[in-house]
Amino acid sequence: MISDKILKSINNLPAFPATVHRVSEVISDPDFSVGDLVNIIKYDQSITANILRMCNSPYFGIRYKVSSLREAVVYLGRKNILNAVYTAGTSRYYKKVKGYYWGATKLWEHSVGVALMSQILAKKIYDREDPGLFTAGLLHDIGKVVLGEFVHESFQEIMDLVSNQGYSFLEAEEEVIGVNHAELGGEIASLWNFPKEIRDAITYHHRPDLIEKGDDSIPWLIYLADQACMMMGIGGGADGLAYRGLKEVINKFGLRQRDFEESIVLLLKDLDEAKELLDLMEND
Repeated sequence: MISDKILKSINNLPAFPATVHRVSEVISDPDFSVGDLVNIIKYDQSITANILRMCNSPYFGIRYKVSSLREAVVYLGRKNILNAVYTAGTSRYYKKVKGYYWGATKLWEHSVGVALMSQILAKKIYDREDPGLFTAGLLHDIGKVVLGEFVHESFQEIMDLVSNQGYSFLEAEEEVIGVNHAELGGEIASLWNFPKEIRDAITYHHRPDLIEKGDDSIPWLIYLADQACMMMGIGGGADGLAYRGLKEVINKFGLRQRDFEESIVLLLKDLDEAKELLDLMEND
């Protein structure tokens, strides 16, 4: 049962940018026009500035300086412009997170890492990338933005359950606060009108084995990307690796140890080239 205090905190979150959802709708039409996208994005100055900043980063590999939004939309293309818009629109929520992290940028760094790793894994496993997967990666820990204040207040009690009684961090959150950050994140995603596959990926990103039916590949990929980033210490927080490991994930996707190691090398390269994505929160 989510307490009234936590529900109030959810309702106090700024609405998810309508610009982002509108861009997603337009891009879903294979005959979308560049002009339509530019006309939607240009009225959000923060997203426009961040898209230009990202477009000129090594991550997107454009060899000369892009100075206009129209140029950025043309050169980024369908998949990359959607990823850029979601990244620009999401970063604003990660400025202050108590309880889980000692540095204000750590949760954002972890979220970007999971989004990038999810794409690397999807490419290796399915030979394709999925913008919905990237979005789920960015938002998988959005529940921590709200729950962090309550975790901060009860941190010692939570860590006592983890350290001395064998609870996972998720189970300790539920025991002490009444809800865990993954479940709360799913509630926020629902409030923001995200599709079911993204809500499920957020809600079950620590326990994808609990999904009863439907296509569960996105939650499992987010789980695997999250585990990889935590193991590598990318944006590591106070909860660290205090979660239940699910051994069946490697078998589910037929991954070899070498595949996983190669994916980690690619992630480190992507993160090095994606500095502008990581800097968005500080510059927004």
